[in-house]
Amino acid sequence: MKIDQTLLNHVLQLAERAGGYLKEFYRHPTDIFTKPDNTPVTSADLFLSRFLTEELTALSPSVPVLSEENCHIPFTARKNWQAYWLVDPLDGTQQFINRTDQFAILITLIVHHRPVLSVIHAPILNITYYAMQNGGAYKKTAEQIKLLPPHVLNLTKPLRIAVGATTSQEKVRSILPKNFPCEFIIMGSSSLKSGLVAEGAVDCYVRLGQTGEWDTAGAEILLKETGGQIFDTHFTPLTYNQRESLINPHFVMVADKSANWRTIFQFN
Repeated sequence: MKIDQTLLNHVLQLAERAGGYLKEFYRHPTDIFTKPDNTPVTSADLFLSRFLTEELTALSPSVPVLSEENCHIPFTARKNWQAYWLVDPLDGTQQFINRTDQFAILITLIVHHRPVLSVIHAPILNITYYAMQNGGAYKKTAEQIKLLPPHVLNLTKPLRIAVGATTSQEKVRSILPKNFPCEFIIMGSSSLKSGLVAEGAVDCYVRLGQTGEWDTAGAEILLKETGGQIFDTHFTPLTYNQRESLINPHFVMVADKSANWRTIFQFN
């Protein structure tokens, strides 16, 4: 499969089609179920998972699709995949249920265990972040398409940290030096927080809670193209389809990978 602008355009169009369906679900009450891990799933998640899996399979029949809502493929069956699509049909299901508008559709292509192309589409906010390896990262709105430039950390100002809820703030403060100047920005879904990092609206996003590989894969290539990165509490990169579990360790996304983050985050 050729990874080029044509493929990216197909995925962008697919994300927008899926976004149209998601808008329809958002207009009406939707069924809510509880998964075995006690997280919610809606009929919108399940429909979009089927839709995206079918469409991506039609687009590239030889490339498997791994979706959050169909992630029970054993490691023995997937460990030798050279390439696969990783999909979160509704990143921010709780945000969707709470009607905050802060949720998105995530589609990422992974080759040799590294994300190489991704689209993050938030249909209600009308924001799309997308990136392709060596092709730059972009933010698309109704008004414009903007190339996202690299950002340099400025520690003469308070550190701007994206978190998912006000309840996360004290947990994050506990891994910073005492009285370290910082300010918190609250945003819903994981992918939209990664977008804030990529566009330099925040300096970092700290997640000290459970996420799946589908939550971070899109951000990986977005940040790689803008000079950022993601690391775990040992300052090592996250992995993709290299373990039995698809659950991520705790992590930090940063806008400027050249900064000395070891002097800022104290995980031990």
